[in-house]
Amino acid sequence: MPHTSPETEAQSDGNTPLVVVLLGPTASGKTALALELAERFALEIINVDSRQLYRGMNVGTAKPSPAQQARIRHHLLDLRDPDEPITLQEFQQEALRAVNHSLTTRGAAFLVGGSGLYLKALTAGLRPPAVAPQPALRRQLAHLGQSVCHQLLTRADPDAALRIASADAVRTQRALEVLYATGAPMTGQSSASPPPWRVLELGLNPADLRQRISERTQALYCQGLVEETRHLRERYGADLPLLQTIGYDEALQVLDGTLSQQAAIAQTTRRTQQFAKRQRTWFRRQHQPHWLADDNPLSEAGRLIEAGLG
Repeated sequence: MPHTSPETEAQSDGNTPLVVVLLGPTASGKTALALELAERFALEIINVDSRQLYRGMNVGTAKPSPAQQARIRHHLLDLRDPDEPITLQEFQQEALRAVNHSLTTRGAAFLVGGSGLYLKALTAGLRPPAVAPQPALRRQLAHLGQSVCHQLLTRADPDAALRIASADAVRTQRALEVLYATGAPMTGQSSASPPPWRVLELGLNPADLRQRISERTQALYCQGLVEETRHLRERYGADLPLLQTIGYDEALQVLDGTLSQQAAIAQTTRRTQQFAKRQRTWFRRQHQPHWLADDNPLSEAGRLIEAGLG
């Protein structure tokens, strides 16, 4: 089959609605570019960042600020409290409603984020297992600790363990939850039914990403990451799985006195850079975005979207 460019793919069958995706690793500049594009094309932004789905996790997730949210309407932010986990299937249902609403009212939809599996669920129409959350099991898994849980997953579903970072307690618990509820690995239970859209994927992968990550990590701590973590710990407890993720985990150690803030910043920076590397690997293997040039991504993205909209 001959290769088609993003312009060709987006232009094909103009009667089919267009979904624009802006993806890229953390700190690559997605938020700023998304705001510019949303204003230019009168679109609303549908969030595809798995941690921004939760209330009260604003600083540590670099969630769009109130001013940015006032500038452009955002969907799928602050859906639940952090102690009420959202499954991939539940996210997909909420996101599909937002996409269809935007297609009806705006003529196109705009997905923005770096959570690769969540993006893939929408663009490829993945059908994840319909297993309800099991609070009792999750409490037991949390008590075992993330290191033990990921080892269990490695033995039971090695393919899932390869996809899920060893520190990702939320997705590790979900994979084990599906395994114990159904008796079968989650990896073999997902099917796909591609949605009836044209998808135009645009990617950001700036050459100075490491410096961007370093600067943003410094900014998160200056903006109150440790205080936000203190509040979350007081309300939900230190064992909250979302507090075991990058940034919050280090901030907990600052609160406990086991890390200085300077050491926490260095560790968060290092882990974020490692995470960004995994994100880029996922995007290369699972998506085919048009990677935007560093010198003028707004102009290039605008041209591609205009071509897609016809």
